[in-house]
Amino acid sequence: MSDDHQNPPNVFGERIWQLPPLILHPFTNELGPAQLLQGSKAALMLAGLLPDDNADRDELTRKLLQSRYTEIRMLYFVGKDISRWLSQCVDLVSRTEGLADSGLKEQSFASLLVNHPPDSVREKLKIWGVANPQSVFSRALGINAIFRDVPRGEHLTDTFLRHYHRFADHLFSSWLRITSSTEITSTNFKFQLYASGEYSRLLEEQWAE
Repeated sequence: MSDDHQNPPNVFGERIWQLPPLILHPFTNELGPAQLLQGSKAALMLAGLLPDDNADRDELTRKLLQSRYTEIRMLYFVGKDISRWLSQCVDLVSRTEGLADSGLKEQSFASLLVNHPPDSVREKLKIWGVANPQSVFSRALGINAIFRDVPRGEHLTDTFLRHYHRFADHLFSSWLRITSSTEITSTNFKFQLYASGEYSRLLEEQWAE
C-alpha cells in the first residue's frame, strides 16, 4: 500500500466529527518477539543470505513457519480491536444528524485508518516504532475478514503460513469492495489512538478529577 494514496473528493465541507478512540490491546506474550527474531533469522538462512552453520533445514523451516503463525496471531488481535472500533464508528454515524444517510460504512472508516489517518495517529505510530502501519492495519482486517476466532496453527497450510501477507492483502482489498461506501479523510473525521493501558490511566485520571 502506498503512502501517497490520493485524497477522495470532500463531500462534507468544513464540518468536523470526532470519532471514538481506537484502543489497541496487548496482542502477544513474552515468547512472541523471540519467535519473530528466530523466524527472521531462519528465513535469511534458508534464502542463503546468512550462513546456516550446517543447521537442519527442516528445523529452520519449522522456526520460519512458527514465526509466521505468531505474526498471524498478532494481526488477528489487532484486527479484532479495529473491527470493534469500526462498529463503534458505524453506531455513532447512525445516531448523528447529517451522517446517517451519507453512505458511511465500516469500509469508510477502515480506509480512513489505513490511508488517511490524522497526523496525531501517524505520529503516535511512529513513536511506537510501527514502520508500516498501512500494511499492519490492512492485513489485520484482512485476516479478521475470514477468521471468527484465532486460527490454530495446525489448521493452516504451509503455503498460507509462508505467504499469509499476500493472502491478507487480497482479503482486505476484497472486503473493501464487497459494498459501496463513502470514502473519507481526517479533514472531516478525527480520532485518537491509545494503547489499552494508556487509555485506562487516562480514564482513571478523569474520574479522579
